[in-house]
Amino acid sequence: MTGTDVTLPTTEDLRERALAALRRVGAEVPEGSDFAARTPITGEDLFGLRATTGAEADEAIRRAAEAFRTWRVTPAPRRGELARRLGELLREHKGDLADLITVEAGKIRSEALGEVQEMIDICDFAVGLSRQLYGRTIASERPGHRLAETWHPLGVVGVISAFNFPAAVWSWNTAVALVCGDTVVWKPSELTPLISLASSRLLARAAQDVGAPADVHALLLGDRDLGERLVDDRRVALVSATGSTRMGREVGPRVAARFGRTLLELGGNNAAVVAPSADLDLAVQGIVFAAAGTAGQRCTTLRRLIVHRDIADTLVDRLTTAYRKLPIGDPFEDSTLVGPLISEGARQTMEDALTRARAEGGTVLVGGGRRTSGTAPRAAYVEPAIVRMEQQTDVVREETFAPVLYVLTYDTLEEAVDLHNDVPQGLSSSIFTRDQQEAERFLSAEGSDCGIVNVNIGTSGAEIGGAFGGEKETGGGRESGSDSWRAYMRPATNTINYSSELALAQNVSFL
Repeated sequence: MTGTDVTLPTTEDLRERALAALRRVGAEVPEGSDFAARTPITGEDLFGLRATTGAEADEAIRRAAEAFRTWRVTPAPRRGELARRLGELLREHKGDLADLITVEAGKIRSEALGEVQEMIDICDFAVGLSRQLYGRTIASERPGHRLAETWHPLGVVGVISAFNFPAAVWSWNTAVALVCGDTVVWKPSELTPLISLASSRLLARAAQDVGAPADVHALLLGDRDLGERLVDDRRVALVSATGSTRMGREVGPRVAARFGRTLLELGGNNAAVVAPSADLDLAVQGIVFAAAGTAGQRCTTLRRLIVHRDIADTLVDRLTTAYRKLPIGDPFEDSTLVGPLISEGARQTMEDALTRARAEGGTVLVGGGRRTSGTAPRAAYVEPAIVRMEQQTDVVREETFAPVLYVLTYDTLEEAVDLHNDVPQGLSSSIFTRDQQEAERFLSAEGSDCGIVNVNIGTSGAEIGGAFGGEKETGGGRESGSDSWRAYMRPATNTINYSSELALAQNVSFL
């Protein structure tokens, strides 16, 4: 189904809005013809940009490696002042950054502001972390000896980020890496260069304000060749890459081949189990946001709904009713809840998935149609879809980066958990239940196999205080809170002999 009912701003209006935000931040736009800044709101290019050359990328890595020599010996609380100042500037320019996120990624206004708030929150977290990079003291078997574990800065961190969280994921990595004593070189998605320019400029201002080395951070703009330079360069100690599982399969082995480290945040195929005891009012709210929010373009988007057979019809009826009322259109309008997909290619991927789902026995209950605008024929607006499936087929086991929610049914909790875990990905999961035993079993080792396991909330909307990441084909990496900082540092085990004798471990006698 196609409807012509989306009213949108003009590309010129969006161009001026983006340029005004960049001016207020103080970012200069490297104009050129190498690639284009584009907006999914109208599907049109905003203006041309000059890409970072290979020689410039090599020089940026060299300078970051050189700056690391100074930054690593700067006291951690002093490094925390950089995160503090960055957080202040992010607060000052929250609206400007949100404008750029909406223009480039198509996020609705509240979600764009929420992404900037995540950036602010991780800066606050990093400031506190700068005084809590704790090691430990370990009991020694030898008299007059002490064992200790200490943590030291790792080196240059290469950050490769995706379009869907074009600034927040960078900040998760960068704020923590900087207080750990690392320097950062950032290769953002070529789909979101403007928010990258703005974020990088604010960090440069923060560094100048607190007297940090200018080269603690560098930005590389352009295509995947620049990301490959970070992957292959031995001076880059850690590559933190966010993207598809396919991308992770390429990045992981190449970095490992040079004995570098990786932090991978890859695909998600997230599911929620809805038990017979669930509060359905709560479940409907959580499911609709998790499945349709960000137009289904979060790595934590809810893609599979596993519902007890006794309540499946009731819940599905309520969800389809809610889906039919979702306002779709201009993400700058306060009433809009679903903005555009990032590209026509993403829309085609969604259409192909729905075709496959039908061929594999599924029934599309609602959505799947395209919304169009006479003034923006290249924009990709879609109606979020719900598909009833008889079983978990091949298309259900794949991640489709669009708002498609597959509904499956179960009879026992064991069956629900088996369905839940029977996919290659392992990022986020949830269960809606008022049965404490069911909740605890889902949280336990015999329950969800994901890195994020929730009770009575959806799969998306993680807080920065907890570690973010998943298992299996999601990559195993952890970013943001908890003790994720350890990925950006190297441990050293220290033995201190404060006696006057040399005692060997395991009672070894020598000489």
